[in-house]
Amino acid sequence: MEAEGSKMQRLYDACDMVFSSGRAELPTPRQLGWLQGILDAMEPADVGIDEGSVSSGRSGGGAGGSHGLILGHAIKQITYIHIHECEDFSIGVFCFPAGARLPLHDHPRMVVLTKVLYGSIALKSYDWVTTPISNPKRSGLAKVVADDSVLQASSKASVLFPRSGGNIHSLIALTPCAILDVLAPPYSEEQGRPSTYYVDIPIPPLPGFVVLEEIDTPDDLRVAGAPYLGPELLFDLDSC
Repeated sequence: MEAEGSKMQRLYDACDMVFSSGRAELPTPRQLGWLQGILDAMEPADVGIDEGSVSSGRSGGGAGGSHGLILGHAIKQITYIHIHECEDFSIGVFCFPAGARLPLHDHPRMVVLTKVLYGSIALKSYDWVTTPISNPKRSGLAKVVADDSVLQASSKASVLFPRSGGNIHSLIALTPCAILDVLAPPYSEEQGRPSTYYVDIPIPPLPGFVVLEEIDTPDDLRVAGAPYLGPELLFDLDSC
């Protein structure tokens, strides 16, 4: 597959233009609409995944699929396909077997665009109502943004913001599925953007709100890595 004119190349070029260094402000609605339109056109093969059913006989007992693609339905644990990362943004794909779960986590000072490539996921998300306090771990009042909302391949690309859109969320794979993520900027311990995990505590007298309390990274969270087998990308070395 050639990079020139590929959907992945168009996504990379658009992200590079919108999120390049020196642009501290949030993307404009027009820019977000442009990025969402590119994401909405993405299909599994555009990122090197064959989503064909295991029962089709193409699995071969592993994650290697036909035509040199990763066979998504053969994935046995949460798997991350790293496509690109620089200081301004990252692009990658999470593949899930049915029933797999990403625990409740945040996206500090990030804009995140997400597109389901195949299958379906249940999404639960929150936004802080007040600035969380650290004593010594973070906790605070949050409002419910989505309560087990179902996203699937036919769903439009979603976007969350540093303070809105469901910045703290968890995902459960209802079927084997894959999601394409753009994070701007990416996680960075050094830059004060760690991934923090939480537990949600309902408030019975106050429906639609919860208390979020920071927890250690769950012991059962395991994420494997897989190579990117989609079109080769041409990078702008001056910006990333």
